[in-house]
Amino acid sequence: MGSPKASAATLPLILDIDDFKGDFSFDALFGNLVNELLPSFQEDDADGADGGGQDALPNGTMRGLQGTATPMFPAVEDLLALFKDSCKELVDLRQQIDGRLQNLKKEVEVQDAKHRKTLAELEKGVDGLHQSFQRLDSRISSVGQTAAKIGDHLQSADSQRKTASQTIELIKYLMEFNSSPGDLMELSPLFSDDSRVAEAASIAQKLRSFAEEDVGTHGINMPSAVGAANASRGLEVAVGNLQDYCNELENRLLSRFDAASQRRELSTMAECAKILSQFNRGTSAMQHYVASRPMFIDVEVMNTDINLVLGDQGLQAGPSNIARGISTLYKEITDTVRKEAATIMAVFPSPNDVMSILVQRVLEQRVSTILDRLLEKPSLVNLPPVNQGGLLLYLRIFAVAYEKTEDLAKELQSVGCGDLDAEGLTESLFLPHKDEYPEYEQASLQQLYQSKTEELRAEAQQQSESTGTISRSKAAISPSAGQQISVTIVTEFVRWNEEAISRCTLFSSQPAALAGNVRSVFACLLGQVSQYLTEGLERARESLNEAAALRDRFVIGASVSRRVAAAAASAAEAAAAAGESSFRSFMIAVQRCASSVAILQQYFSNTISRLLPPDAHAASLEEMGTAVSSVEGAAQKGLQQCIETVMAEVERLLSAEQKTTDYRTPDDGNAPDHRPTNACIRVVAYLSRVLESAFSALEGLNKQSFLTDLGNRLHKGLINHWQKFTFSASGGLRLKRDITEYGEFVRSFNAPSIDENFELLGIVANVFIVAPESLASLFEGTPSIRKDALRFIQLRDDFKIAKISSMLNSFKMDS
Repeated sequence: MGSPKASAATLPLILDIDDFKGDFSFDALFGNLVNELLPSFQEDDADGADGGGQDALPNGTMRGLQGTATPMFPAVEDLLALFKDSCKELVDLRQQIDGRLQNLKKEVEVQDAKHRKTLAELEKGVDGLHQSFQRLDSRISSVGQTAAKIGDHLQSADSQRKTASQTIELIKYLMEFNSSPGDLMELSPLFSDDSRVAEAASIAQKLRSFAEEDVGTHGINMPSAVGAANASRGLEVAVGNLQDYCNELENRLLSRFDAASQRRELSTMAECAKILSQFNRGTSAMQHYVASRPMFIDVEVMNTDINLVLGDQGLQAGPSNIARGISTLYKEITDTVRKEAATIMAVFPSPNDVMSILVQRVLEQRVSTILDRLLEKPSLVNLPPVNQGGLLLYLRIFAVAYEKTEDLAKELQSVGCGDLDAEGLTESLFLPHKDEYPEYEQASLQQLYQSKTEELRAEAQQQSESTGTISRSKAAISPSAGQQISVTIVTEFVRWNEEAISRCTLFSSQPAALAGNVRSVFACLLGQVSQYLTEGLERARESLNEAAALRDRFVIGASVSRRVAAAAASAAEAAAAAGESSFRSFMIAVQRCASSVAILQQYFSNTISRLLPPDAHAASLEEMGTAVSSVEGAAQKGLQQCIETVMAEVERLLSAEQKTTDYRTPDDGNAPDHRPTNACIRVVAYLSRVLESAFSALEGLNKQSFLTDLGNRLHKGLINHWQKFTFSASGGLRLKRDITEYGEFVRSFNAPSIDENFELLGIVANVFIVAPESLASLFEGTPSIRKDALRFIQLRDDFKIAKISSMLNSFKMDS
């Protein structure tokens, strides 16, 4: 193996600029420098290891066999030399690169100066070129404007040339029409050529317009009639001939239009319609087409319409059947108009105008014809019989026809009818009926009410005849059995009115008219309900009056035979039964009145009040209050009669059942009887039985007022009754028991004042129980009973014996 120096001298150390180009890596460069030295070092190291005679020393050198030390990294000297040479070469390369960069910088500065100079020269050239383009654009614009002016002049000249040419042609044609009156044989072929009808029509209209304008102008400006005639004589001939020609041409086109229409040649129809539009805007063609539709000229169509709606029964078919017929007819009309609309859109240049004429003709002819048959206005003097429908049938058919026709108008409006107000035209068809509608509605309600009262009267008569076999004596003691008030009938009145209100809403488009009609119709209901309930209460009162008459008839004197007295008592019992029955009947009537008034008020709240403005609402509410007040007045009269009936029976029972020994029992040593007297038991039983209907029938203030009045009358009647008797001490106890029984019963009245009266009456009864010397002490706690107590004291059986009179006189003086 050679020495390290020898090996280092053989290593090439060459650095080139290319080594630093591209993706430069220092590690790669370093590896390339040292890779040639390291393999020799590795080989030496390997040889030393194979010898095995060297040991590594702590300082990194190797010890040989003889004990000499050798370097551990022998190529280090070579690497140091290599690195030094590389550094020198790197410095040289850097200097070379710096020189080159300086040269390149100088070259770049020179080239940049040249480039800047070139750009400045180019900018000057571009500016000049831009100015040249602006001058060119300005000249082009000027030339374009000049060309446009020349074009305008040429176009104007061409237009004037054409106008002059057309004017010459028109003058020539005008001279042809000016030849002689009525002579159309010498006209140009244009006016007789069927293939040039459109052109002939246009020229004829222009000539006609010119001639008529000229005649009118000369007629105004000429100072004399003679001058005017001389100036326009020839044109008047032309005007006449042109009018004749236009009429003849229009008729010819209409004939061709009809022929094409029968063959359904829409293109020919459209061509004729377009030409005819030059004659009076095509009005004649539109009207001719509409008038030629089968539904307007075929009598069979009219008959079919009437038969479809009315059938074989006519108006008696009923509103529901008529409604179905009208719906079917109007659907057929709508389908027909829709089909015609398709044809009109394809044929006429102004389809909206044609549709306007068509729909107007449908409403004014076809619909109006069926309405005239349906709405035969009845007389308000001689009303139609109710069994044939009465006025109600007319009103129901009126409502059905109006509603269905309104729907038809909306359908036709949706199909298309141009500027025509189909709904407004439909409204005008019903104006004669709507103007008098309120009178007919009120008359119908009155007719229904009269019919119902006659029906009820007939039923009552029939019931009376069916009971005609009753014995005369039994009938004599029976109160008149008029028909009771029925809530069902009042509900029927309300149903009539509700139906009438629905028609008011349908027919009254304006709020003011609706409010007026609703008020008048509701006033009819108020009158009907008030009259019906008042008459029903009056009938019930008649029963009370008849029962009272029966009581008076059987009143007898004291000195009669026993047989007569027994018969009279039996008759009085029957009269009492009649009075009780009449009482119950009247209470039922009052209860049904209350229910009927509640129905009326509920109807007003739910239906009427929603349709009225505030002022009309207040007025109707006042009218309803007046009507209800009249019913309440009749009820109050009857309730007073009921009190009279009850008190009459109470007095009869007391007179018949109360014995003199009830309150003056003999002193036989037996224990006193603490039970109520028989008269008290009978009276309380009667009151409990008869007032049961009053408790269920009356409510609120009516019930409170009635029971309070009855309680006061009962209190007063009992006091007057007891004034007829003399009381012992034990009798006073029994009287106190009767008063307690009466007091217990009147507690059901829920009237505190009545309870207080009977409580005080119980205290007053103590005047029969206490000793004479203790009477004065009774008044100390309750001075309010003094008056009644003084009256009762005189009824004591010991009043004279115990000298109570003198005691009372001294008591009065002390007080």
